[in-house]
Amino acid sequence: MIRVLLGLVLVFQFSWGFLTMEDDYAKEIQVLKSLDIDVTFLKDPVFLSMKNDLNIYKKKHFLKVLEDGRTFIPIIRQMITKAKIPKAFLYLAMTESKFSAKARSKSHAVGLWQFMPRTAKLLGLKVNRYVDERKDPIKSTKVAIKYLKFLHKRFGKWYLAAIAYNCGEGKLSRVIKKLGSDDLSLLLDSKNGYLSKESRMYIRKIVMMANLSNDEDFIAKNKADHLMNRGSTFALATVEVKGGISLQSIAQSIHLSAKTIKEYNPQLKCYFTPPYDKKYSIYIPYDKYSLFQKNYKPVKSSRKFYVYIIKRGDSLYKISKRFGISYKIIKDFNHLKNNFLKLGHKLIIPFANQKYANLKIVKYTIKKGDTLSFISRKFKVKVKKIMKANNMKNYILKPGVKIVIPN
Repeated sequence: MIRVLLGLVLVFQFSWGFLTMEDDYAKEIQVLKSLDIDVTFLKDPVFLSMKNDLNIYKKKHFLKVLEDGRTFIPIIRQMITKAKIPKAFLYLAMTESKFSAKARSKSHAVGLWQFMPRTAKLLGLKVNRYVDERKDPIKSTKVAIKYLKFLHKRFGKWYLAAIAYNCGEGKLSRVIKKLGSDDLSLLLDSKNGYLSKESRMYIRKIVMMANLSNDEDFIAKNKADHLMNRGSTFALATVEVKGGISLQSIAQSIHLSAKTIKEYNPQLKCYFTPPYDKKYSIYIPYDKYSLFQKNYKPVKSSRKFYVYIIKRGDSLYKISKRFGISYKIIKDFNHLKNNFLKLGHKLIIPFANQKYANLKIVKYTIKKGDTLSFISRKFKVKVKKIMKANNMKNYILKPGVKIVIPN
């Protein structure tokens, strides 16, 4: 009886293993079809050698990268699904950046999707002194999807779109012309040497990681179901705020630190939104959205800056280090034509460091009929304090001149 039971168990295990293998194979075929790749790709010798080394890759990289990318993976997955492009392109981002918005290549490509500055600007992403939208998880993903769709329309196959994304559309066009074919086996053949090793491995890595994510045994064994199911909900909520708003004021409204808000918004170079934009969208944790709507009140006083009076020995470099902000931003914000500073003159420092969260300054343009007494009452600041902040030697005011109102 015991032998019979053991036999039944072995038969069940064998059958279950066979069914699992069949299911995994079916999923592998599905991944290939979604990328317009022929099933013969599974016999590619390089791809087979990669599968043999998969156990090492699993332990060292895959799950760790998924865990590290937990903030951005859900929204990328949903955007890819909604755009109706191959789901395997989630792993294109993984191949490019390991889901790190701060990723930077030797060739200066930046962000989740590794855009070069020129490409980013052509595709509509802002890259300036205040923001680098290549690091924006949502905007960069929108642009990447748009670009992949364009490449698909140009080359006609998704695997060609992926390769072109890596090596450049011009390069791929020339290679196809030389080969007289866009057959994947010819493109990946190292003997012709038309594509670099990086480009040849690119599509193989994407397919391998997509297959790995579908490996139910591996996922179950490593208790990684939660990593694979995160795509069902958004982790981020988008909120619109004014330009020049400190992250501290936003953070306080949802009971978080400015540093945490900054981590959710890697596209921001400073602890404030771009000062020249009327409005700017930022991201907060999804579960804080209702709290933001309830508590956040955009008022003028939430625009935080610091007025600094230039002292002997000061330089833009020293001041920038003190306030934790690029000297170029200080220079641009104060419309300085060169790096020379005049003793006693004032600089407006855009809020960039939590240390100065409670320091705020308002810029006011003098109007006809204004007096220091009137301005003093309006802002509830003593006349002497206004005069000192603006290095005023008398009470004479000139219409059109901008002054700063200290805290």
